[in-house]
Amino acid sequence: MSPAEALKKESVYQPDQKGLIFPDLPAFETFEEERTHRKQRLVAACRAFAQHNFDFGFAGHISVRDPEHTDLYWTNPMAVHFSQVKMSNLILANHAGEVVEGDYAVNQAGFILHASVHQANPDIVAMCHAHTPYGTAYCSLGRPLDPITQDAACFYEDHAVVNDEGGAVAVAKNQGLGVVEAFKNNRAILHQNHGLLTGSRHSVDSACYWFIALERACQVQLMVDAAATKPIPVTPERARYSREHVGSEYIGWLHFQTIYGQLAEQQPDMFG
Repeated sequence: MSPAEALKKESVYQPDQKGLIFPDLPAFETFEEERTHRKQRLVAACRAFAQHNFDFGFAGHISVRDPEHTDLYWTNPMAVHFSQVKMSNLILANHAGEVVEGDYAVNQAGFILHASVHQANPDIVAMCHAHTPYGTAYCSLGRPLDPITQDAACFYEDHAVVNDEGGAVAVAKNQGLGVVEAFKNNRAILHQNHGLLTGSRHSVDSACYWFIALERACQVQLMVDAAATKPIPVTPERARYSREHVGSEYIGWLHFQTIYGQLAEQQPDMFG
């Protein structure tokens, strides 16, 4: 492998041997191609949330920035179950939460928060939030995750605890809220007494996968906290290594390809 080829590698997981089947990062010739791709992956992310039982009434939302009109965002429709989200019922909304394209309403409290994060952080491509059992429970503790496993170490020094009082609606109306500021230096937020949020500067694939991973990290943390013996933490040096090499945006994207492949085969209606 030449030095030039080595520079193209995003991860040690990419094979050096040529001719093997391995996921390739997508490339697009037009905005329309990229838009279709992002919408497909947004739908798949919603279906993945349904698979993991992240639904809670109409709560929960995933957004992805339009590749051409970067001040507009595709998101799931209000009061439609994650398992019923498909290409044809996605909506496109602006920073004010006004629907620009689509037939359904937008979740105002949730989307305005997403739009505020997107607007203040133009490099964030996608964002996820849901009211999950373990994440919501852990967020009530008001403390960050400990690096007690390699999976938890993926979030080491890359997540923040934010205490914004007043509930989702009050938080959404406050453009200077801590969630917006915290996303400038983090990809995951533990919103105290509320729940988990993830943002990706790479793809909706990565945002979705790391949300799933964050929920599981909260579950493991709660299990360990309930144990009689204190855990042995990963050292800061090893935690940073895990974050960089197995917790990157690219690795999140790569993990999501397994989820997407299963959904595309088992739930072809999501493209309708």
